[in-house]
Amino acid sequence: MKRTLTSILLATAIAMPTAVAWAQAPSAKNATAAEEAVKQRFVQRFGQVGVEGVSRTPYGLYEVRIGSELVYTDEKVSFVFDGNLIDAATKKNVTRERKEQLLAVKFDELPLNLAIKQVRGNGSRRIALFEDPNCGYCKQLRRSMEGIDNVTIYTFLYPILSPDSTVKSQAVWCSADKGKAWDDWMLNGKAPKAGSCNAPIDELLALGKKLRVTGTPTIIFGDDTRVGGAIPADRLKQKLDSMSKAS
Repeated sequence: MKRTLTSILLATAIAMPTAVAWAQAPSAKNATAAEEAVKQRFVQRFGQVGVEGVSRTPYGLYEVRIGSELVYTDEKVSFVFDGNLIDAATKKNVTRERKEQLLAVKFDELPLNLAIKQVRGNGSRRIALFEDPNCGYCKQLRRSMEGIDNVTIYTFLYPILSPDSTVKSQAVWCSADKGKAWDDWMLNGKAPKAGSCNAPIDELLALGKKLRVTGTPTIIFGDDTRVGGAIPADRLKQKLDSMSKAS
């Protein structure tokens, strides 16, 4: 609670006096030069921490992207704010919305040939899941999805938790019916039988790394939005229903 309050106060204190300054922002060329200068100062102070980019925000701060995380700093990098930035006027979580934007994935560009495809009903709503066979939250998500109809599920096996995860993923991929083998394990605890085939484990791991999938489950919806973690059944249904209305 204290950290959230600090975020709100900081957003209020900074956003109000900088509104005019943002309206009179320099040209794109100068702004880019300023962002690069902030990046160099940040690296000088904190070392090579994997800064991927710096952008000036409408709040007068500079957003520093480090992997999938965001921190904020002033032009001189005198202070660094690590937390959620809240828009005092709208009460929106600016940091969360920005992360969702940065992590968005174009569904139609996913290599669906690497996924296990399951169609329920007319399959009109699409969802892609990155799951580890030994992930408890993935199994919880699968249970939440029981009873949800008219959806096409693309499962990307993502064995990152243990060597056994790779063994199970290999066995599932080499099964005659991949979808059934996956459901048997995730829902019923029936281990897949070992099989011999050329499972694309390395390609799947490379894909997850490219898309910055750092945990399982990770959900990518057909509208290109993304959620990390096992969301409750009611929230999942609500999201899928909203996609149906939008289409």
